[in-house]
Amino acid sequence: MHCLVGLGNPGAEYAATRHNVGWHVADELARRHGLELSRRRLRSHFGRGIIAGQDCLLVKPQTFMNDSGDAVARVLMYFRLPVSSVLLLYDDLNLDLGVMRFRRGGSDGGHKGVRSVLQHLHTQEVPRLRLGIGRPPPGMDAIHYVLTPFSRSEADRHREMVERAAEAVELYLREGMEAAMNAYNS
Repeated sequence: MHCLVGLGNPGAEYAATRHNVGWHVADELARRHGLELSRRRLRSHFGRGIIAGQDCLLVKPQTFMNDSGDAVARVLMYFRLPVSSVLLLYDDLNLDLGVMRFRRGGSDGGHKGVRSVLQHLHTQEVPRLRLGIGRPPPGMDAIHYVLTPFSRSEADRHREMVERAAEAVELYLREGMEAAMNAYNS
């Protein structure tokens, strides 16, 4: 079983923010494949179903971003899944809006949600899809920036990225990391 984990923050005030792009992709995958994230335990909302012909657990941790690792570790332990089954979906300041990059693992890149996951899973080898949200404008700090919604001028690029990311995850599930990296890491 694959464990697709969208990182984000719970609460209506964060729903449309840049930091919740991982959740946006999880929601798009759920919509496309008729999954309901109706199970609520293990500090997460999750649902199980078939995506791109694969048995998948789609997870949205309900911890705040900086404690995402606790929820992810609980889900993996409960379902007895290996770390290699995980694909993290999350926002990345170091990529322009709309740019996506698959990675097999590596450092957290300064992302505190990813840092939490890596610490709780005791490895940096966690597959991931980084979703570009761009850098903050001059004078705005990164924390404030990630907690703001996309502007009207960015809305189309955001929506297109979410749709492309869902397609990228489907390719990843059908053909593996190498094919996904070749197709989407431009």
